[in-house]
Amino acid sequence: MELFGTAGIRGPARTEVTPSLALALGRAAAVDGSEFVVGRDGRETGPAIVSALEAGLLSGGADVVRLGAVPTPALAYASRDRRGVMVTASHNPPADNGLKFFVDGTEYDQSAEADIETRVQSGGSPIEWDRWGTTMRSDVLDAYRDAVVRYVRDEIGNCDGLCVAVDCGNGTASLVTPQVLRELGATVTTLNASIDGHFPGRGSKPTAETLSDLRAFVADGPFDLGLGHDGDGDRIVVIDANGDVVHEDTVLAIVARQYTEASDAADPVVLTTPNASGRIDEQVESAGGRVERVRLGGLNEGMSAIERADDDVPAVVFAAEPWKHVHPRFGPWIDATVSAGVISALTADRGLADLRAPVRERPYRKLSVDCPDEKKSSAMSTLETRLPEAFPETDTETEYGVRLTFPDGAWTLVRPSGTEPYIRIYAESEAVDDLAERVVDVVEDAIEDPL
Repeated sequence: MELFGTAGIRGPARTEVTPSLALALGRAAAVDGSEFVVGRDGRETGPAIVSALEAGLLSGGADVVRLGAVPTPALAYASRDRRGVMVTASHNPPADNGLKFFVDGTEYDQSAEADIETRVQSGGSPIEWDRWGTTMRSDVLDAYRDAVVRYVRDEIGNCDGLCVAVDCGNGTASLVTPQVLRELGATVTTLNASIDGHFPGRGSKPTAETLSDLRAFVADGPFDLGLGHDGDGDRIVVIDANGDVVHEDTVLAIVARQYTEASDAADPVVLTTPNASGRIDEQVESAGGRVERVRLGGLNEGMSAIERADDDVPAVVFAAEPWKHVHPRFGPWIDATVSAGVISALTADRGLADLRAPVRERPYRKLSVDCPDEKKSSAMSTLETRLPEAFPETDTETEYGVRLTFPDGAWTLVRPSGTEPYIRIYAESEAVDDLAERVVDVVEDAIEDPL
């Protein structure tokens, strides 16, 4: 049984992430701690999954603090000094649901998730009846919103004079992001800000296509900025005043540069993933920092590893994968509301065009090549040899797929999909179409004729 993916557990609520599974997961997780905060997004299946989860936690001996409908970052904030579970499928379709486990604000690592899987597989019964846990209700939203406002003001400043449109996607970010931005001084107009588990306004995943209404609204209005969230408020997409999506790696580069410049650490580190652009490295290095990369879904593990690796304790000033940002001085969790505040305050201070100006935005492509699961291992082993042979002028890294970096800063990454029968190709270059075509040829040959 493999329950956990790169971001918790997700799947159809009728057949995979069922109340029965939630009950078993709750009982298995109760071994880890004496108190759990529990929250959910706005999905129709959320109350049933939460009830089953709570029954498992309680019958396993843990106390439960019920938060109700909250964004995932607020649940993570509430899990400091204790444990937490968020019932959410993030940006998945409305028929799905899922669970994410937290301890002291940090998502469970692979080892902790494996322990839960082992306990679920072994079954188990409720503990003695007189040792079952108790429940109480709590409201974390006011405290969380206040904390975000204080953090953004201290780190960047206010948003006075900024006009921003926020598309909450009928998700729980509607409970926090508009309120935080207004408190910071922005004029805020919201779209799809009523919580509805059917996601009637648009698809829950914020993309250029699903945000078409927001993009047109911003382009036609007096707005400096548009922001889009997913169903549980941990993703953010930025729209410029013309209604165009700002590339996710450009957003990451802007925020990474800000944190690096503001840091007084001797060795400021920005942590990101192998599929993230070289434009991030350029901005961080120009600001006096360095970039490290970890596997997708492994930001927290990477942060811990970097901080343990050196007696000088390098400072991770920012950690992010595309659309998902961790602000370490605020907390170790992915937090799109903090990102909304930081990006808005920076825009109010300098203007989005000036923030983007130093970022070299080369053309970018993401492609998929069909590859049966049983051929992925041999193909990737072959590509570790053939890709550097095909591009001998590059530097090669093979820890998380095969990433080639060219002398001019262009790059390509080839890695197997963890969930679908594909090998993924990412490429960024002034001649990106030519580069991608050459890489596809090498990948297809490796699938058909491995070493």
